[in-house]
Amino acid sequence: MIQYEELLHHVSLTVTDLERAKHFYSEILCLKELERPPFDFAGAWYKIGNQQLHLIVLPTSQTIRKEKHLSSREGHFALRIKSYNDTLYWLKQHGIATLEKPHSASGFAQIFCADPDGNLIELNVDQKDL
Repeated sequence: MIQYEELLHHVSLTVTDLERAKHFYSEILCLKELERPPFDFAGAWYKIGNQQLHLIVLPTSQTIRKEKHLSSREGHFALRIKSYNDTLYWLKQHGIATLEKPHSASGFAQIFCADPDGNLIELNVDQKDL
């Protein structure tokens, strides 16, 4: 049997342009960048609570989506937010396309957006907290 220490340690995503990705994750999603070990490839690490997000520059990655449209059914990771309306306003103010699902059957009020490479991100709150 596998026993886990934490729920999730990190998620890794591939990106093509590190500066463009860092702008999105730092300035738009407001994540705090962490110091990263001196790997022999470009990337960035971000703190999300006790978890981390790792960006890896790999323009030839097979996981970068060719179709960039927003979808709640494509692979994504989800971040819990404090305010649905404040988050939606922030994203729209910064010109970020969103797919809004405030009354999703999941029980979460969901906002989907994508980074510059099309990696999908869900931002959600419990519907009761709308």
